[in-house]
Amino acid sequence: MAKPRSPKGRARRTHERLSTEYEAKCELDHRSPFELLIATILSAQTTDESVNRVSPSLFASFPDAEALAGADPEKVESLLSSLSLYRRKTTSVIRCSEQLVERHRGEVPISMDELTALAGVGRKTANLVRVVAFDQPGLPVDTHVLRLARRLELTTEDDAVKVEHALAALLPVTDRGPMALRLILHGRRVCLARAPRCGDCVLADFCPSSEIG
Repeated sequence: MAKPRSPKGRARRTHERLSTEYEAKCELDHRSPFELLIATILSAQTTDESVNRVSPSLFASFPDAEALAGADPEKVESLLSSLSLYRRKTTSVIRCSEQLVERHRGEVPISMDELTALAGVGRKTANLVRVVAFDQPGLPVDTHVLRLARRLELTTEDDAVKVEHALAALLPVTDRGPMALRLILHGRRVCLARAPRCGDCVLADFCPSSEIG
């Protein structure tokens, strides 16, 4: 099969290949949009596995926005103390919960503008919540998506928002969220930051950065 020569062609081939390798899923444990929102805020600069270790205790103590909005910060800090930046994250999740109660009757909003107006919520978090919790269009760009987009030469941008828009232009709306989720999984398992496993990569035959392609 001929190598795709354009970013759009590589994006299409990437989507096809990764669709056979991964279920398009988020690895943050959650049972509701609220839990996903809070867990995603907590995942900044730490691993999903680390968040999954602390989130059951957090949500057992504070199961909804009303409960977390009224939480004692010291109690929340004690539950999150194993995470990086746990004091800052404590402030963010409590304030975010307060805003959910004040503005949205404790429910997580769906719109990008309303989500990004919440404390601790940027476009990556908002897109992830829209895609995973609400099955809405979105393209969450994290460090893995950034890395793979550049290695696959889907874009030359290195700003997350610019990468989001560049990738969105290459994909049908319905493919954007699933593609991003699969890029994240592939980045965690195969296309590693320091030592990419090109010999195990289903994209190696057309990836411009492959060591074996």
